[in-house]
Amino acid sequence: MQKIALAFALSLAATAAYADDTLLQDMGGKDNVTRIANDTADNFIADPRVKPTFDNTNMDRFRVLLAQQFCHVAGGDCTYTGRNMRDTHKGLHLTDADFNAVVEDVQKAMDKEGVPFATQNRFLARLAPMQRDIVTK
Repeated sequence: MQKIALAFALSLAATAAYADDTLLQDMGGKDNVTRIANDTADNFIADPRVKPTFDNTNMDRFRVLLAQQFCHVAGGDCTYTGRNMRDTHKGLHLTDADFNAVVEDVQKAMDKEGVPFATQNRFLARLAPMQRDIVTK
């Protein structure tokens, strides 16, 4: 569980580029998506299910990578510079419960930043395929 949230963020690199930035705009634009990423990181640290993952994590770097990935997945013109999810999660033995906790923390961040429910679902649908690279147990 040490690296679940970092691994989740890094998994976004494995997704294909999304040329259409409509979702990014519907989420409030790049600045709002950056706030969502930062709120998500805060949620991870506050969530006892996820917090141990970050004991040895450079959170400043993590926030940058998470913002890059969220922007990329939402269809923005962003470049993700981190590792892929499969390599990051290899050997971590993460479960569906671990993955679901992270998703809940992302949803909480989107709620805080005013992203409509239907738009949240569109974003989460783009993240969902990463579960196969994250969950190994």
